[in-house]
Amino acid sequence: MLEHFIQLDKQLLVFLNSLGSERFDGLWLIITKQAYWTPIFLYVFYLLYKKLGWKHMLLVILSLALLIAFTDQMTNLVKNSVQRLRPCNDPETKDIIRLVKQSSSFSYFSGHAANSLASTTFIVLILRKYYKYAFLFFLFPLIFAYSRIYLGLHFPGDILSGYIFGMGTGYLFSKIYEVYRKKYFPDSL
Repeated sequence: MLEHFIQLDKQLLVFLNSLGSERFDGLWLIITKQAYWTPIFLYVFYLLYKKLGWKHMLLVILSLALLIAFTDQMTNLVKNSVQRLRPCNDPETKDIIRLVKQSSSFSYFSGHAANSLASTTFIVLILRKYYKYAFLFFLFPLIFAYSRIYLGLHFPGDILSGYIFGMGTGYLFSKIYEVYRKKYFPDSL
């Protein structure tokens, strides 16, 4: 049964990866780097600051730092335990997909997907109280993680598993954050 899912995962990768075009490779190489998303991150911090103030923002930043550190370490633990080869290194896929970028680390599960969805879930759970369209920030992890499939660095199953882990972690950390928020900022919504 597991082998069947792995084969479906590889077939889906080949299909999604083949939708790419050399003309757009540069764009997807930009999309996959967190540094290029800095203006959006700064905008999110501005929105948080505007509603929460500096002192409360420190709690958010500390929570985010712990969330990302935890998610990143768990991702590395799973990757080094499972040791699934990336599509660019997998003997069954490397010669039939478009390889835009190479990496020698393991594939399962996607740290890009896990970290981006964990932090977005955490942020949206805070911002939704103040902004009706906060859910639109979920476009970030969708586009960000798809770049990994486009570039030939992750299988769709790696992305989906990273999303599931990230969403759970983001939700868990939002609950922990709420405990401390109520303790140190009882007057805030």
